[in-house]
Amino acid sequence: MKKILFCLLAMTTALTLSAQTVYDFKVKDDLGQEVPLSNYKGKVLLIVNTATRCGFTPQYNELQAIYEKYHAEGLEILDFPCNQFGQQAPGSIQEIHQFCTANFNIGFPQFDKIDVNGANAHPLYTYLKSQQGFGGFDTADERGKMMDGMLRRQDADYDKKSDIKWNFTKFLVSRDGRVIKRYEPTDKMSDIDADIQIEVNPVLSNIMARRSVRKYLDKPVEHEKLEVIIKAGINAPSGMNRQPWVIRVVEDQQLIASVNEVYKQENAEQVKRDKDFKNMFRNAPTLICVCTPVNGGGELDAGLLGENIMLAAQSMGLGTCCLGGPVRWLLANEKARFFLQRLDIPADYKLNYIIAIGYPDEQPAPKPRDASKVKYIK
Repeated sequence: MKKILFCLLAMTTALTLSAQTVYDFKVKDDLGQEVPLSNYKGKVLLIVNTATRCGFTPQYNELQAIYEKYHAEGLEILDFPCNQFGQQAPGSIQEIHQFCTANFNIGFPQFDKIDVNGANAHPLYTYLKSQQGFGGFDTADERGKMMDGMLRRQDADYDKKSDIKWNFTKFLVSRDGRVIKRYEPTDKMSDIDADIQIEVNPVLSNIMARRSVRKYLDKPVEHEKLEVIIKAGINAPSGMNRQPWVIRVVEDQQLIASVNEVYKQENAEQVKRDKDFKNMFRNAPTLICVCTPVNGGGELDAGLLGENIMLAAQSMGLGTCCLGGPVRWLLANEKARFFLQRLDIPADYKLNYIIAIGYPDEQPAPKPRDASKVKYIK
């Protein structure tokens, strides 16, 4: 029996480790029918473990309100009742569904009861926890302080584990299947609402999803895509419509390789330390070189141009990284002069920055932003 259990656990672990998105999993609905989560591709998902006899059960009202607010824009809430926390989800899934529709008039789908922790945890939840661990309770909030105290009395190190801590923990999943955020049951629903609003809005979600990519596949960017991206760039705002920029798109792999050889010769130790080194442009296969007037005055407009380019690339499944270091090296190194000459930059312009662009071979996590630097003057 133990051997069978071990084999099942090993199979579940292997499935979880091989999974790339939530779409790789199947779940059972309230009728016991198996449902592939790939049915929800292209949707923004809020996945929540629920209970009908919990102090947080009234959150069903708030969840239904959010569902009605954003469902037409592509939001789906996936409800998984779980009886692991204080046995607060008793009864069959049919009884639970009847209770929720009668008391909260929910319209989002409910699935069969599952475990979210332990040896019998559903593989979906094992995956969700691996993508977004426990971030802590806000102990400045009374409910957060209460939950922290209760759980710490049971386990002094509870906060060091990624386990689901209680009913109504929520995971936000982007349209492309990435688990982007985890919310504890004490988190404000207004914060969840704001994050969902960003995710269902294609422009806002694209902005929030962009990262600086430093690992790329050995795959060139199609010329047709580059033309579209550059068109988006040159349509950026420009003071007095001066458009004070010159752009050079380097698709020539031999040119990139040639200047990279010079770089490797002069930075041998640095290159040797970097096991992932392919080229000096963060390993990208394509470069977008942005130039501005030598006498200045084009930096702001060029910055707006670059942001348009990077966001357009993000929307097309490409990664980017804005580079300054390689520019300084190119300008200071006489042996690399051939690269600048090939760019054919007008005499009254200078190379300002380079955007590395290509198909990403990594998914960098977001870095924190300091909201305290923002003040609203009312």
